[in-house]
Order: sequence, then C-alpha cells, then structure tokens
Amino acid sequence: MFWRPLGQRPSLVERFHQGGAVGYVVVGLGAFGLLVALAQYAYLLRVSLAVRRQRRDLADLRQDNPLGRVLLRFRALSDEPVPEALEARLDEAVLAEMPRLERGQPLVKLLAAVSPLLGLLGTVTGMIVTFQAITVFGTGDPQLMAGGISQALVTTVLGLVTAVPLLFAHTALTGRSRQLAGIVEGQASAALAETLEHRQPSSVASRNKRRADALA
Repeated sequence: MFWRPLGQRPSLVERFHQGGAVGYVVVGLGAFGLLVALAQYAYLLRVSLAVRRQRRDLADLRQDNPLGRVLLRFRALSDEPVPEALEARLDEAVLAEMPRLERGQPLVKLLAAVSPLLGLLGTVTGMIVTFQAITVFGTGDPQLMAGGISQALVTTVLGLVTAVPLLFAHTALTGRSRQLAGIVEGQASAALAETLEHRQPSSVASRNKRRADALA
C-alpha cells in the first residue's frame, strides 16, 4: 500500500478544491438548501407556538396563525344554510393554509435528489480527464492521472455528504408541517360538527312543522 507522508496529505480545504467546478456547485446548492430548510423550520416553530396559544383561547381568534384564520373564516360562513356548502368552504379555507406550511419542501427535496446526480457528473468528468491524461502521456506517471481521479472521488463524496442532511431537513419539515395541518384540520372539523349539531334540532322542528302544514 502506498502511504504518503503526513506533511504531503491534502487538508480538507484542499480536498474540497480537488472537486473542481462540479464540487463547488454541489456544495453551493447544498448550503442554499439548508438555509431554506432552516428558515422554513424556524417559521414552522413560530407558527406552532402561535397555534398552541390559539388553542388555549379559542374565544379570541387571531390572524397570526393558520388555526385562527381558518376559524375566523368559518365563523363568517357559519350562516350558510347548506351543510355541504359549509363543509366545502371550510375545506377550502384549510387548503389555503397549506402552501405556507409546506413552503420550501419541494425545493429541499429537489436539491437532495440532485446532489448525488451532480456528484456522479463530477465522477464522470473526472474519469474523462483521467483517460485523456492516459491517452496523451500513457500510464508511466501516476501523478498525471491523480487530478482526474481525485475529482471523480471527491465529487462523489460531496454529493452524498450534501444529500444526507438535506434528506433529514426535508423529513423534519414534512413532519412539522403535517402536525400543524392535522391540528388545523381537527379543530376545523370539531367546529363544523358542533355547528351542525346545534342546527339539527331547529332543522328537525322546521321539517316537522312543514309536514304538519302539509297534512292540514
């Protein structure tokens, strides 16, 4: 086995530069994806606190959280005479909050999938450089092939190292957004059921009255 002296072994920064242009692109996209994920996760944490406060005081609905906005819209539509139409409007209000909760997730998922592919691209280009060096100079001097081989290996490593944290970030974002969506949908369904239960006695009485009028 060929061992290089410790003084000649490249540092992490030198290894990074060995990846070339493809390595820079991979790391740049990974850093951008992590920044997007961190910003969205901070937003979801803030929304979670606002929703928690709102659940403790449902009598005072506020616009600073999705639960409050959905219930405020439901109260404005609570006089809708048709239950199916009221349920459809409530579903529409819940769905309108989903884009904010799921913001950034498609981008993070895309970058997590693209990073290994870019690493593979760097591997292919590094091997092309290696074969070009072999074609021109032959295999007599291994150092002439070292640059292409280093690029091939380093870009593969960078692609994998970038994809793993992005996958974890996407999973964390998905779990947090689904938890919030479940809370909003549950509270909205409870409000709808309570409203329909209060309507049921009056609707039965009016129906009985109409039947009595018809028989008379």
